[in-house]
Amino acid sequence: MTSDTEGRFSLLEVVLARDIPRHTHHVADECIYVLDGELGVDFDDRVFTATKGMFVLLPHGVPHALRRVSSPPPRVLQISSPGGWECYLEDLFEAGPAVLTDGALDPRKINPIAAEYDIRYEEPA
Repeated sequence: MTSDTEGRFSLLEVVLARDIPRHTHHVADECIYVLDGELGVDFDDRVFTATKGMFVLLPHGVPHALRRVSSPPPRVLQISSPGGWECYLEDLFEAGPAVLTDGALDPRKINPIAAEYDIRYEEPA
C-alpha cells in the first residue's frame, strides 16, 4: 500500500477481470509484471501481448489500454509511482456498477473518479 512506502509507490496483485479502456496517467508511471496468462497491451500506437514473466513499463503521459487475452484472465503485479493506485481502485469498486455500461467499464462514467487521480480515459465520439 502507498502508506507503507511513504507515497513513493503502490504494489498490487491483480486479476484483470475487465478490459481497461484507453487512458493516460498524467502523473504516475505504471509497471506491470505478468504472473500468469496473457495480457493484451495497446501502448501509444503499438499493440502487443505480454505473457507470463514479461514486464511492461507504461510511463505517464502515454495513452494505453489493457486487455484480457487469456482464459482465465491474466494475473499481474501492478506497480505505480508515485503511489495511490489502490485508492483509485477502491473508489472504482465503491462506485460499483455505476461505472459500467453493458458490463464494460465506461470511460464517460469513470472519468469523474479518474480525474481526482490525474487519469483521463478516452471517450468515444
